[in-house]
Amino acid sequence: MKSINLLDRNSNIAILLAGIIALIVGVGVARFAFTSLLPPMLEDYLSVNFAGVLASVNYIGYLAGSIFAVFIKDINTKVKFFRLGMLLCISTTLILGISTNDILWIISRILAGFGAAMALVVGSAIVMSKLNIPNKTKAMGIHFSGIGFSIFISDLIVRGVFYFKGTWNFSWIVLTIFALFISIYSMYILSYDKEVKQNIVKHKIDKSIFSPFVILLIIAYFCEGVGMVVQGTFLPDIINSLEGLEGFGSFTWTIVGLAGIPSCIIWMMLAHKYGSVNVIMLAMFLQVIGILISAFTNNMYLNLFSGILYGGTFVGLVALFMNLGGKLSAKNPVLLMGALTTSYGIGQVIAPLYSVALIEQFKSYEYALYLTAFIVSCGIVLLYLTKILKLKGE
Repeated sequence: MKSINLLDRNSNIAILLAGIIALIVGVGVARFAFTSLLPPMLEDYLSVNFAGVLASVNYIGYLAGSIFAVFIKDINTKVKFFRLGMLLCISTTLILGISTNDILWIISRILAGFGAAMALVVGSAIVMSKLNIPNKTKAMGIHFSGIGFSIFISDLIVRGVFYFKGTWNFSWIVLTIFALFISIYSMYILSYDKEVKQNIVKHKIDKSIFSPFVILLIIAYFCEGVGMVVQGTFLPDIINSLEGLEGFGSFTWTIVGLAGIPSCIIWMMLAHKYGSVNVIMLAMFLQVIGILISAFTNNMYLNLFSGILYGGTFVGLVALFMNLGGKLSAKNPVLLMGALTTSYGIGQVIAPLYSVALIEQFKSYEYALYLTAFIVSCGIVLLYLTKILKLKGE
């Protein structure tokens, strides 16, 4: 039996492990740890309004980084920006632990968003490039399970700090040390022994790919961007705000991470069997149910189930939309991928802002949840419209 060398840069297992670690740093520590720590930060430092602003600017940074990443062609340049992104994720996390200056927090969240895009988008591209196996689609499903792991592991670290009577400030410092330690492995494996000579193929911009089906797909992905962010930012505090569920928010967030781990693989298998559009509509419908549960009931089990529905859909939906976009774009994916990423990102930026406005107005999360569910439902209707009109798609 061949031994596994986890320090071999060309080992598929090492590459997948390094990719998952990159997601833990870029998505878990630099993004979703903020959601884990939101309830204690709201008690001590943040207002809901400022939390919404921080979430929004974080996604502005992520949107900018994602669009920028689409246009990086040279693999050697990708490696450099991947490393820069990992360092940004680590340093901006430290700022949250040692400072309570509002301006510094805003700047750090913007840079953390850019760093997260480098870790997720660019890091995933490097993983895809380095893997040496016939069926990379299944392997990338394993890679993206790292998003679920990133939520789960960062949440466990936060729980561990508070178990030993730590504070949210100290949690950020512990997360920084953890991210610094594990990122060394990821940056080592996701690189090359020597500079790779690569012939970069330039494609002409072909606007004909923007068929009616693709336009509706892009708008539907905007709706999903909205659906992803509201729970992704506020879910623990939403649960804690319900009568009788005080303190259950963090547990629900842990469930989100666990549900997210297998979701990408499951949804991609279903898409292969039943068609991408059908499966995207189903996943978005389940997400709507999860969003509305907290608005209609304070039943503990149903609200824990809402965490399962959220974690079990949002990761898979990203993979489903991007996979379908890749198929539709044929040999020129940059333009369509950029359009999809921008649409999703705009939804992510807008959602926290309207949410805090509604929360401030009605002193409750209910109306923000209603509006979010409505917007995601509009995305489902648009996709259903493509089937009625028999527009060309999968």
